[in-house]
Order: sequence, then structure tokens, then C-alpha cells
Amino acid sequence: MRLFAWVICSLLLCGQAVQAQVRSYDQMIAAGELKVAVYKDFAPYSFEDHGQPRGVDVELAQALAKALGVRLQLVWAPPGEKLDDDLRDYIWRSSPLHDRQLADLMMRVPYDHDYVQKRNDVGELANAQVVMFGPYQQECWQVAYDRRRLDSVGSVAVFQQHPIGVEVDSVPSFYLSSVFNGMLRTKTHHYPGVSQAFNAMQAGEVDAVMAMRGEIDWQVHEAADPQLALAENAYPNMGKQRWEIGMAVHESNRQLAYAVEEALEGLIRDGSVKTVYAHYGLRYEVPEMYQ
Repeated sequence: MRLFAWVICSLLLCGQAVQAQVRSYDQMIAAGELKVAVYKDFAPYSFEDHGQPRGVDVELAQALAKALGVRLQLVWAPPGEKLDDDLRDYIWRSSPLHDRQLADLMMRVPYDHDYVQKRNDVGELANAQVVMFGPYQQECWQVAYDRRRLDSVGSVAVFQQHPIGVEVDSVPSFYLSSVFNGMLRTKTHHYPGVSQAFNAMQAGEVDAVMAMRGEIDWQVHEAADPQLALAENAYPNMGKQRWEIGMAVHESNRQLAYAVEEALEGLIRDGSVKTVYAHYGLRYEVPEMYQ
């Protein structure tokens, strides 16, 4: 029994030893680096091109690190099933599945009061260990279509006759499969990702694609095909159609949040953020906080 107790104690102590620690702002500055978590393989926001990091979030993280006078270290984050999982794994607890890497800052987090106030099964704040701040982008849903096969998109009702591609298990997937009592379901084609859906449109399998505006803008920019157009239709009965994207830090690291937010405001007001978005062919709308 003594040996068993000693083994258990040793395992617990080892577990504590490898548990990643949240760095304070002073520790980050002393180390001369800012660790930023960005989503892996998520063009146009964060991805690798021939081994080089690229994307809107990557360039913005580089600009923020420069403003703080430190170097940038990217933490590539494969997306989990839920955002709560990602915040836990990269901001406040870490995960052995991801080498127990904790980031100082995480990009592309909803800046949303309702999400911040979300509670778990026992009534506690689901993300009490996290501060979500610094909105830097407005996002919305967007349809792109091929004018060779579709004259215009006055409303989503046109997809009763014209096939449209979406990413599987995405909001557009659920929306188009259920709106109008499911009348668009048979014309809604599902693909592993937005790029595959877009490739299917270029190959003539579908006449349009629906996804987040940034992803659509990027695909249209890369295709450089004048026959591809952006629709201006609305989405009846969809719920929230526009939202803001911000960042997150650990609850104990508000000093870093204040410093990043100050740097971000300067980059937005001097046009640097808009220039980054334009570099990838994306439209940019200033978040309400800075208007």
C-alpha cells in the first residue's frame, strides 16, 4: 500500500510539474516574446504557405508584437469541437494533446456579451478564466455565385432550382437545410471545407457557395475570375447574421489585454488593419467600438 501511495503521489507531482503556467505581462516582456494562438489551416486568417505563416490574424499578431516591443511566437491551434475547448486548451488550462502549450493571447474569439455570460450545467460562467476583448473585425455571412449559371441572387429562394455548396456541419449548412421548411435541402451540397465547396462551384457542380464573408472574399480574390460575383441578399429567419471578432487572454492577465487593446486601436485608426485585410482581398469594416 505504501508503494502504491508513493506511485500515485509521484504521478500527481509529475502532472503538476508539466502543467503549463500562465505567464504574467512582466514575464512575457522579460522573455521578449508574445505567444499567440491562431487556428491551423484556416485561410485567409492563419495558414502556412510553403512553410511560411500567412494570414490576416498572423500579420495582425506580428503587428501587435512589434507594438509591444517583443517577437512573435505562433501557437498553431487545431480547432476543437467547441470554442470553449479551444479557450481551455490554449488560454487557461492547457492540454496534453497539444503539448501543454499555453498562449498569452488567442485570436479570432467572438466579441459577444451573450457568449461571455454563457453558463455551464451548474450555473457557473463557462469561461470565467478568460477575458474576451479587443474587437478587430466585423464578420457576416456571404454568398458567391457564378454568373455563367446564375443571373443574380435576389434571395436564397433561388436555391430551390440552383445547387449551392456549403461546409458540412456549418451554420450555412444547417440554415439552408432547414429554411422554408426544408425546401432548399436537396439543392444544398455539403463539402469538407469552404475551399472544396468553392472548387466545386468552379467545376460546375454547384452554382453558388455560402460561407463567412472573409472566406468567400479570399476565395474570390484567389480565383481572379470576373464571372464570380458576390450576392447582396438577406437571410430570413437565420438569427444573428453579423458579429464581431476579438481576442482572449487569461483572466489574470488583464494588463496584457490593456496593452494589446491600446496597440490595436492605433493600428485600426492609422489604417494598418485595413491594409492587412486588403492584402488578402478582404473587405474591412471597423468594429463599432472604434467608429
